[in-house]
Amino acid sequence: MNAITRIEREEADASTVTFLLDGREITARHTDTLIEIADRAGVQIPRLCYKAGMEAVGNCRSCMVEIKGERVLAASCCRTPVNGMEVTTTSERVLKSQQLVIELLQSDMPEREYTRHNEVDEWAVKLKVGKPRFAPRPAVTPDYSHAAIAVNLDACIQCTRCVRACRDEQVNDVIGLASRGQHAKIVFDMDDPMGASTCVGCGECVQACPTGALMPAREVALSKPDKSVNSLCPYCGVGCQLTYHVKDDQILYVEGRDGPANHSRLCVKGRYGFDYSRHPQRLTVPLIRRSDAPKRGEFVMDPDHVMQVFREATWDEALDFAGGALAKIRDTHGKKSLAGFGSAKGSNEEAYLFQKLVRTGFGSNNVDHCTRLCHASSVAALLEGIGSGAVSNPVMDVTKAGVVILIGANPTVNHPVAASFLKNAMRNGTKLIVMDPRRSELSRTAYRFLQFKADTDVALLNSMMHVIIEENLVDPKFIADRTLGYDALVKNVAGYSPDLMAPICGVPAETIREVARLYATSSGSMILWGMGISQHIHGTDNARCLIALALMTGQIGRPGTGLHPLRGQNNVQGASDAGLIPMMYPDYQRVDNKDAQARFAKAWGVPLDELDDKPGLTVVEVIKGILAGNVKGMYIMGENPAMSDPDADHAREALAKLDMLVVQDIFLTETAYLADVILPASSFAEKTGTFTNTDRFVQLGRQALDPPKGARQDLAIIIELAKRLGLSWPYGEGEAAVAAVFDEMRRAMPSIAGITWERLQAEDSVTYPCLQEGDPGDSVVFVDKFPTPTGKARFVPADIIPADERPDTDYPLVLITGRQLEHWHTGSMTRRSGVLDALEPDPVASLHPLDLAALGVKPGDLITIQSRRGKVSLYARSDDSSPHGSIFVAFCYYEAAINKLTNSALDPFGKIPEFKYCAVRISKGGTTPVQASYGGGQILSQETDVAEV
Repeated sequence: MNAITRIEREEADASTVTFLLDGREITARHTDTLIEIADRAGVQIPRLCYKAGMEAVGNCRSCMVEIKGERVLAASCCRTPVNGMEVTTTSERVLKSQQLVIELLQSDMPEREYTRHNEVDEWAVKLKVGKPRFAPRPAVTPDYSHAAIAVNLDACIQCTRCVRACRDEQVNDVIGLASRGQHAKIVFDMDDPMGASTCVGCGECVQACPTGALMPAREVALSKPDKSVNSLCPYCGVGCQLTYHVKDDQILYVEGRDGPANHSRLCVKGRYGFDYSRHPQRLTVPLIRRSDAPKRGEFVMDPDHVMQVFREATWDEALDFAGGALAKIRDTHGKKSLAGFGSAKGSNEEAYLFQKLVRTGFGSNNVDHCTRLCHASSVAALLEGIGSGAVSNPVMDVTKAGVVILIGANPTVNHPVAASFLKNAMRNGTKLIVMDPRRSELSRTAYRFLQFKADTDVALLNSMMHVIIEENLVDPKFIADRTLGYDALVKNVAGYSPDLMAPICGVPAETIREVARLYATSSGSMILWGMGISQHIHGTDNARCLIALALMTGQIGRPGTGLHPLRGQNNVQGASDAGLIPMMYPDYQRVDNKDAQARFAKAWGVPLDELDDKPGLTVVEVIKGILAGNVKGMYIMGENPAMSDPDADHAREALAKLDMLVVQDIFLTETAYLADVILPASSFAEKTGTFTNTDRFVQLGRQALDPPKGARQDLAIIIELAKRLGLSWPYGEGEAAVAAVFDEMRRAMPSIAGITWERLQAEDSVTYPCLQEGDPGDSVVFVDKFPTPTGKARFVPADIIPADERPDTDYPLVLITGRQLEHWHTGSMTRRSGVLDALEPDPVASLHPLDLAALGVKPGDLITIQSRRGKVSLYARSDDSSPHGSIFVAFCYYEAAINKLTNSALDPFGKIPEFKYCAVRISKGGTTPVQASYGGGQILSQETDVAEV
């Protein structure tokens, strides 16, 4: 059993029985086990192999109870009640049995303490078990081969909680129980050292282990925390809830919480990627560029030698200099000469204030953030087609779907916890259809895998629609009642038969037909997609096709259906909602709409004519505007366009030309290296704020650490800089300021109007839209109508548009960029996390084995990739998930910045660059990538003192 089957069981059968538990009459569901019922009744029963939410196996026998009329004791974790049953948990017979089991297990435990949470010892104390009378078993050599997890199997009691955590919850199938009798033992894969196994480091086994046989490396769990703080994961858009365990203002370790998006699960980044916040390269004092250190687009960054480029300044000096220079540029060159990039990793409150500063302090709509590089085309298509850029259904709805299409996404890498629920759904009967040019890990167990040729998304999707229309598998009532423009779509896809499109997209015609039928006829079909759909010049067309598939079949507006673009960063949804985009005020109210202008002018207390009535420049357009001499000053908070923008050398050249660049960040990033003023900010764990995940859950992240002395919290910095631009904002300080900003947001944003600060503190998570206080929030939207002027959705036909740059004889291969499991975005956080960087220390390019052989290259050899814009050298990795003729590289490595090669050509609607397709050539050898003062797997040893972490 996993979290999904547990939830389904609880929802399935509510019939009850009545029985006696220690003489008390109890009424409970007949599907509940005795131990679950006892827990609710406040009756303590020992347990070791049992863990709530996992399949009960009854192998430790510590939870035995006595049932009247039965000869033997029963395992309460496996037994369910019947009417009239009499259960006793405190009889002498029960107690003796429990004590003997604990004594036998305790005798096998080593004398050395492996964890403060040894449940065997805890139950021994509760049951008053004395010193064991039995000889201990032989010691087992510890396994410290994994950077994140220490394996001490001499503490193992073979409860198999780790096996079930790995097999049933995360579905990674790494841990097993091998051999029999006294030779039985826990193994990883084929009895490999854990560090050499296929373990992905999610740590679910560590969280499940009751004895410390599996625990965080370097014995951090042996220290008793000073406090435990419930908060959120700072990485992807899944929005996992977690608990930070803190000692001496440092995070010792992290555990998952039972949040609505993760049900206690975490991935390797969420569980082990937290120590970056105490990295010695944290910025702790404001910096101003030295007069003898001119800015250049070409540079070698070394964060250990900051003072060769910058000098220290006081906060007042830095803020006065930054604000004064920006104000002077505004007043001299006009309001549109300034621009701001906010952060999708900051809170909703920070995003809201940042865009408010740009719009009322700079005086233009030149504000954007990384959604422009992620899902801008998806949002453009969704707003155009259904009136909302948000997801229609939460990820968890895959468990209610009969069919799930996953296209252009690799969630086992980018959204690992969401991927675990997809794997759970497949085990429960959901048919997963993976469509992607790359063979992801999920394709191994998917019902069907369609490996289409890169850049042929529209051909494939239009051919599916052709089948659905030709075979009359549409939902005519839904089309008639709730959509517009269907006839134009029918006409458009008439020429896209599977037989014609199969040679183009590389998928057999019959497979296209089968998948189209499955999707259309399922009782519930859901589509999830990622940046493989959006990061093309035809990304908006790709998303239009997905929307049309859902509309023509009526697969939207119900549980287990709908459209879900998986959000990349932890708050990319919330930042967009809060208006951190150039064409929209908060809640997607257009800046060129007179009514919206009037509402926000009133809400912000500014004259109507001071608000710009034209959409501003997007991320890539700002870079082009700098080079054209139109943009002369910028304020960048927590973004790193010098690494994340396409044609990165071009972007760096532009940033170096600015008269004033103010960067607010926690590290000297590649972008900060080009700044005139750097303002040292707070990391995720050092502040309180709200964050909106991919499911539309508005969740509360709580401060667990103090910022380093000298650094300030981001919200306070934005407010102080606003003062220098002539704005007076009476928000107060600290958490009171966060609460005040959130209250202003909910009054300006109808979608979250019903969510109060007090409710978030009490409930941690509330789904929007939540229109009135007390409303539960709607996890499934578009049930009756769409948020468009007519209430109807609109079909928008799409035709084949080739990539801006195609392979040719000079550049014969296709470059695909993206993220990897162990690192995040531009790597500024994860490459400063000891565990994560040890797991994946060096820049690698994934190539098909046949392409490697053709180059005469072996895995691990140095290669050079070159496009028409630049070249980088890095190490080759053999990977048959990459199709023949393509190469995949993550963009997190500063020493091999792959975005130097990518194409800045834009989708005309979403203004998103074509990251997922450009022409390159590869040669053997090159310049060895140089890692300056971080990166390269600088991992602490297993014996490192906790205070040094």
